[in-house]
Amino acid sequence: MKQTLDLRIGQHLTITPQLQQAIRLLQLSSIELEQEIREVLEKNPLLEESDHPEGEEGVAAETTAAETSQDDGATDDGDNGDGELKELDWEENYGTASTGNGSDDKENETSFEARNSLPTSLKEHLLWQLQMTPFSERDRLIAVAIIDAIDEDGYFIGGVNEILSTLPDLDLGEDEVEAVLHQVQNFDPIGVAARHLGECLDLQLRRLDPATPYRDAARLLTDPAHLKLLGLRDFKEIKRLTHLDSDTLGQALTLLKSLNPRPGALVSSTPATYVVPEVIVKKRRGSWRAELNVAAMPRLRINAHYEQMIQRGRGSAQDRFLHDHLQEARWFLKSLQSRNDTLLKVARVIVDRQRAFFEHGPEAMKPLVLHDVAGEVGMHESTVSRVTTSKYMMTPRGIFELKYFFSSHVGTADGGTCSATAIRSLIRKIVENESPERPVSDSKIADMLLEQGINIARRTIAKYRESLSIPPSSQRKSLV
Repeated sequence: MKQTLDLRIGQHLTITPQLQQAIRLLQLSSIELEQEIREVLEKNPLLEESDHPEGEEGVAAETTAAETSQDDGATDDGDNGDGELKELDWEENYGTASTGNGSDDKENETSFEARNSLPTSLKEHLLWQLQMTPFSERDRLIAVAIIDAIDEDGYFIGGVNEILSTLPDLDLGEDEVEAVLHQVQNFDPIGVAARHLGECLDLQLRRLDPATPYRDAARLLTDPAHLKLLGLRDFKEIKRLTHLDSDTLGQALTLLKSLNPRPGALVSSTPATYVVPEVIVKKRRGSWRAELNVAAMPRLRINAHYEQMIQRGRGSAQDRFLHDHLQEARWFLKSLQSRNDTLLKVARVIVDRQRAFFEHGPEAMKPLVLHDVAGEVGMHESTVSRVTTSKYMMTPRGIFELKYFFSSHVGTADGGTCSATAIRSLIRKIVENESPERPVSDSKIADMLLEQGINIARRTIAKYRESLSIPPSSQRKSLV
């Protein structure tokens, strides 16, 4: 075989490390970005936080705020006109930290430790109460086995026979296990260690004052057979079995609804999830504007001392070390600035497209998909998807994820389109205004929407209703 050399010309795409970094930063939430910045600061000595960003090189939210001010053409001088949102005043809205001494400092310290300590699980909460309760060693072993068989909702799912098989060496009897179970059912939260829903509700009712109105009537309804009839909304059969009139039954149901069917959820072991909005929407001079949240934007700069050392260096190993980290620091700052610019561009397009939402609410939401925004900002749909993931916008109507403003469309009678979010809002409004005795069916909702020019199938109504966690009409029927 003869060996030859060929010259070929071609093109191929390569994702550089800098581009990979920019893409990764783009999809991080503000909290994740803060953690990423902490890690970079620990590794790169050329980067440092800027306490006074004015007049310093780096990525600061003030630059984006200046852009927004320039685009607006005027600044907001605190005019609180119709529909305008006041400037954020953290001291007015959230108060100031106490600077006093003595008991105030101790209370603040205790509160700080409570907020940053790991949450207590339901099992730990019950075991702590077990240690505070006078039990014999034999009963204590039974109580521990019972607590191990309690699920996250607070229900005892093991059963007495399972406890007997778990502790065969103690030669236990069912009555002995039942007695210890009743002791555990007196623990906090009220209703814990119940074997079924009816027993859970009955435990809570028994802890109420005997003089509580309709308490005894409500206890009649905790029977499993009666609860099944309640689920079927068969109030006629319930009144026949319990001999309760309509008024008493209605008041007893109201009392039952005030109880907690999942007492274990009161002792949560799930850490709280915090949301930091990165975009703030305000109304200025009659126009809605999107700005980056200054408090959520990182303030970084290149360390001037180390940068001067590089300029005076003579090619030493230390100079090469600093020079490499200087290049990485510049890339990181550039990626952060690109992230902020992209986020602001996308947010402004969303606000411009959804002005009706900010004026009139969810019912006025317009159909919007990623392709529409991508075409307007000149980016790929995947880039828009990344920048809208886990990013939140603070508006006068609340805090929303950017993806909330994207929804599919449904055709209208006049040939137009209506947003799926607007349809969900209309469905919720119809259900909220329906008669409790005669709830509106999905078919009737479809007819009511058709009268408003929205042509939508009954099965689509059912799908939207289920997404709103609204039960069907047969389960919404009430006595009152």
